[in-house]
Amino acid sequence: MFKYPTPKQVVWFSVLAISVFLLLVLGLVKLLFVKEFPLYFVFVIPVILAIPSYFTLSYSLERFIYRRIKVIYKTISLKKDPVKKKMHEKDLKPDVIGDVEQEVHNWTSMKRNEIEELKKEGKFRREFLGNVSHELKTPVFNIQGYIESLLDGGIHDDRINLKYLQRANSNVDRLTKIIDDLEMISLLESNVLKLEMERFSIYELILEVIDDLGRMAEISGISLGIKEGVKQGIFVIADREQILQVMINLVTNSIKYGKNEGETLIGCYDMDINVLIEVSDNGIGIAKKHLSRLFERFYVVNKARSKETGGTGLGLSIVKHIIEGHHQQINLRSSPGVGSTFGFTLRKA
Repeated sequence: MFKYPTPKQVVWFSVLAISVFLLLVLGLVKLLFVKEFPLYFVFVIPVILAIPSYFTLSYSLERFIYRRIKVIYKTISLKKDPVKKKMHEKDLKPDVIGDVEQEVHNWTSMKRNEIEELKKEGKFRREFLGNVSHELKTPVFNIQGYIESLLDGGIHDDRINLKYLQRANSNVDRLTKIIDDLEMISLLESNVLKLEMERFSIYELILEVIDDLGRMAEISGISLGIKEGVKQGIFVIADREQILQVMINLVTNSIKYGKNEGETLIGCYDMDINVLIEVSDNGIGIAKKHLSRLFERFYVVNKARSKETGGTGLGLSIVKHIIEGHHQQINLRSSPGVGSTFGFTLRKA
């Protein structure tokens, strides 16, 4: 990158140019007009004039250019770091021109990155609003259709009246679930939802999840259990209700996207200061191209199957926010046709 000269270098170059010019002029005068002119004057006069020239140029540059550049430099610095509001003149480096150039270059790069981030956020918001609109419209339109059919005379038809009411009620439940999940994500993202940290047995929580979802797994033809070698005396410090929701979401997903006569196994392992909890299955698996976006809101790999199972596409996003709220990480390993393993850590008690 081209480096601009410092103010002192500009002054020295200017004085040198003036001295050389005077030297040439005096040399020509002696050579052409005043031959008796002492030779040493040709060299002494430029040197004597160079001294006031240096100070004059320094003052001019300081007064009309240097100080103005300092103002620009300080303005840029203050915009970047308001803490430097009381910065004094002496805090500025001598090479102000070079500093300003670097500051402008850095600031331009920073703003360019900010613009790119804003574009990404804008695209994400548009996608999110589109997804919300789509997800809410589906149950609303279904409810509207069933109610209109009943009002048009279907309420008196014993063949459809109860069935349509049940379907409308099912769509109301789906609508409520979407709104509840959106509210949960909003609370998690805004840090309004406070985590109630407590010490509890992760093994007992796993047993509770298996008991709650055992019937669902049985209906789906999935064997639900605990991995071999899991110790019972492992305790963690976390929000028990939130971690219960995490486990239910992960196991429910595993059951929904499992294969007939497949299995879902839960394990927990002592990792020194943390405890690793894993939910593994031998289900349909997930293609690599979907893995990086799986925890996004409303992102669904198989939309057709998601509609069949009643998924909102918000469960994994909620899981991610809860785990990150505990200052921990969640990860996923998956291969199509082989299965998936979701793993997250909690602080060991």
